[in-house]
Formats: sequence, C-alpha cells, structure tokens
Amino acid sequence: MPELPEVETVCRGLRPWLEGRRLASVIQRRPDLRWPLPDRFVARLEGRTIARIERRAKYMLAHLDDGWVLLMHLGMSGRLAVAADPDAPFEPHDHVVFLTDQGCQVRFNDPRRFGFMDLLPAHGIEDSAHFRGLGPEPLGNAFNGPELAARLAGRRTPIKAALLDQKTVAGLGNIYVCEALYVAGLSPRRQAHTVQGRRAERLANATRGVLRRAIAAGGSSLRDYRQASGELGYFQHDWAVYDKQGHPCPDCDCRVADTGGIRRIVQSNRSTFYCPRRQR
Repeated sequence: MPELPEVETVCRGLRPWLEGRRLASVIQRRPDLRWPLPDRFVARLEGRTIARIERRAKYMLAHLDDGWVLLMHLGMSGRLAVAADPDAPFEPHDHVVFLTDQGCQVRFNDPRRFGFMDLLPAHGIEDSAHFRGLGPEPLGNAFNGPELAARLAGRRTPIKAALLDQKTVAGLGNIYVCEALYVAGLSPRRQAHTVQGRRAERLANATRGVLRRAIAAGGSSLRDYRQASGELGYFQHDWAVYDKQGHPCPDCDCRVADTGGIRRIVQSNRSTFYCPRRQR
C-alpha cells in the first residue's frame, strides 16, 4: 500500500498540472471503486477549478472553487498519473479520468479497486469520518518529542503497533515505521509507554528524517506504485532494514554469522525488520 511519502510525492507531481486549472471534462468509467462514487460525481466536478492540492495522512485533497473538496485515496494499487499521450486508449483499470482546460489528462488506475474518492465540504472537513481522531502529521509543527511521548504514555503495546495506530501519528505505515525505529535505535518490541523523554525525541526526529528522505527520493517503488509522472520512486534502495532479512546491519559491527543479521518477525500480521543489536 502506498504510504505517506508516496502520497506526498503524487500530490507534488500533480500540482503543476492541476492547481489553478478547470476540470473541462470528467469521465467516470464505473459506478464504484472500493465504495460507490458520490451521487452526481461527474456533474459536481465538471467546470470546477482546483484551487490547491494537499495531503492529510494518506489522503489527497483537491480543494475546489465552490467550497468542496475531492478526497482521493490510492488504496493498495491505485495510481494517479498524467497521461503521456491523452489520445491513447484507456487501460482496463482506468476508472476515473480528469481532463483540464489546458488539455492535461490525469487517469486514476486501480486494478484491485481498494482506492476510493469522495466529495466533502471544506468547512469542518477534520470532523468527517475520514479524519476524525487522526493524530498529528509527522511532518507538521505539532509533532515533536513531547507530543509523541504524551500520546504513548500508558500505552502497553509494542511501539511499532502504537506508531501504526493512526490516532497516534497520522499517515505512518509499515515500511517507514520499521525504518524510523531503526534510526532511533528502538526495538519494535519495546513497550510504547517506555518511549519517553530522549527516546521520544529521537523517535520523532527519526520519523521526520526518514519521511523527508523518502519524499526527496520519490517514495518507495513497490510493485504497484508510480509517481504522478509515471516514474518509479527509488527510496527502496536506501532501506536500512525493511525487507533485508539476513543482511548485515549497515550501522553496527554485528556479523551475520554472530547474530543472523537483520531479523524478521511478525507483529499484528505484518512483517517487522530490525537489528537486534542496534535496536533496544
């Protein structure tokens, strides 16, 4: 599933093509994605100008000039990409197509149809079911060591599970939590309530750093992910521990023969990768 850096990368890729542009035409090629598309979806979008595109957690928000917001979620395999050739035939899984007044065509392609779209009023959007209860943005000013420590206080669950809880921090996913815990030197098995003070500060800084590097690199090129330009991201080549089971730790002197190298365990039905010597 695309995580926060992938969604942020797509948002940044779409802004030059869509911000300030009028939607001259919208093609809806099926009635639903994960859920039914909103009533009168095409009619409510055609003729509207996209004022700005933002990200909240793993959602993309296209603010329209009539006070409504087009919310988009990529799901597991969704792609929003600028068509290199607008005249090319649609692919089988091109479900929604946006055409601007400048002739730019953006196609939403989603083979598995776990993505979805919705239309929400901009006023009070944080109180909608999609956003209610979400934690702070990890790249925002409200996220820091003391805030993270407060949200982890009393949490008797592994720190990795706590970070994946969107009420703790918005938008974090499995890959970048593994990487952030590695950079912070914290075991994924550590109880969340013990991450206080300097540990919380290290983890907050590590989380921001890992996400920023991933965004700069264009996200992680998982099987289904593409940038808005159609290019692959390449942060996966910088992963320290994720999907590195049996490899030597890149930052300590442990040898594979001594420790087995990077280990993989399963937590909450998800793979966790970590260095048992570096992370405590």
